[in-house]
Amino acid sequence: MPRKAHLLLVDDDPNTLASLSRAFRLAGHEATVCDNAPRALELLRSDSFDLILSDVVMPGKSGLELLADLKTAGVTTPIVLISGQANIEMAVRATKLGALDFLEKPLSTEKLLVTVENALRLTRLEDENRELRDRLGKHELVGSGAAMKKLLAQIDRVAASETRVCILGETGTGKELVARAIHEKSPRHDNAFITLNCAAVPAELIESELFGHEKGAFTGAAAKHLGKFEQAESGTLFLDEIGDMPLAMQAKLLRVLEEGEVERVGGDKPIKVNVRVLVATHRHLEELVKQNAFRSDLFHRVYVFPLTLPPLRERLEDFPDLAPHFARQVAAQNGWKEKTFATDAIAELRRYSWPGNVRELRNVVERLVLLSAEDTITAADVRPVLPADSSNTFTSSTSSASLTPGSLAERTEAFEKEVLLAEIRRHNFHMTNVARALGLERSHLYKKCQQLGIDLHSLRKPE
Repeated sequence: MPRKAHLLLVDDDPNTLASLSRAFRLAGHEATVCDNAPRALELLRSDSFDLILSDVVMPGKSGLELLADLKTAGVTTPIVLISGQANIEMAVRATKLGALDFLEKPLSTEKLLVTVENALRLTRLEDENRELRDRLGKHELVGSGAAMKKLLAQIDRVAASETRVCILGETGTGKELVARAIHEKSPRHDNAFITLNCAAVPAELIESELFGHEKGAFTGAAAKHLGKFEQAESGTLFLDEIGDMPLAMQAKLLRVLEEGEVERVGGDKPIKVNVRVLVATHRHLEELVKQNAFRSDLFHRVYVFPLTLPPLRERLEDFPDLAPHFARQVAAQNGWKEKTFATDAIAELRRYSWPGNVRELRNVVERLVLLSAEDTITAADVRPVLPADSSNTFTSSTSSASLTPGSLAERTEAFEKEVLLAEIRRHNFHMTNVARALGLERSHLYKKCQQLGIDLHSLRKPE
């Protein structure tokens, strides 16, 4: 049986109020009535309601004006409007102002009750989804270290604007989480957040995915399809791995960004779109531009505000926050008992290099929560789950250098060279990141490479 709800009925006709309140009470709901919009606002300030049903045409303030006042006041209670003088223009205006539904008089009791039950069910689902998101923290950026504080400050700064953001970082560092955080802190947060991974869509299908297609546009196009831009109308479109987008598609994307309109595949007319576009990549776009693998004009369009995500191995201070956060997440999702992390377990996690970054950490934590027999996860639980080299990122380098014949100075130089080479390859020749990881100035890093005979040009392999 549907749960009992508290309804607010607003109508200047006492007969309508009497019949509506009786119908709802018979259906098991509680109904409060009033005959004008100002009184409805007073009641909403002093009481809590699950749903509002209001007439449109009333003396003084109309139902549409009441709806506008509710929106201005930040009242989120859903509202259904009712009118005996309905027309398409009125219905469209009501929908734009946020009305959940629009019904015409005379009212069918059966239709009215179905509408109310659907509205209550939708509200209940939204509340449950909100609670679940809060409980799981699915899109939460976690960390209290200096790098995360800087990143969060940058997100706050750029979110309120329409500035295009290019999110940079290795695979698994959480680029989509950052894009979601920007969207949720932006004026567009009430509208859609749509994603597309450019590397995951075949080249021949990416245009249809982005711009949509008309029925019959190609073999298999059995119906009209709205592309990601139209799906994201008034919201945010996140294009992940934009560095992997085919060149031909880059030209078409540039046109959309410049003109603010798309054309469906098989269509013959442009469609205006109002979308904020965020992009991300794990590749170095400047290098791709030099190699003519990425259009320079598109680069300047999307690379307005670059945001660089640090890899997990440079966020050691965040492990005491991240590991318990993921443990709570997986426990809630699977109905498992929550588990805590001992200090030695956190220390063991910190010793590993985390090539898969935050994504890999979450997977490891899930295995630990599943496999650990005790309520507290210890280092003894962590060691069997991590790859064999977790005890020291540079174990192989150290062993190799220690076996090099020669004096201490020669062995030290050999060790420094191996460490530098390992870091350069691990950071894919991104020398700024190499310098940061080793705690060196960039200029000092280049001098050290020269001293040790490391030729970066001969090392670098063409992509």
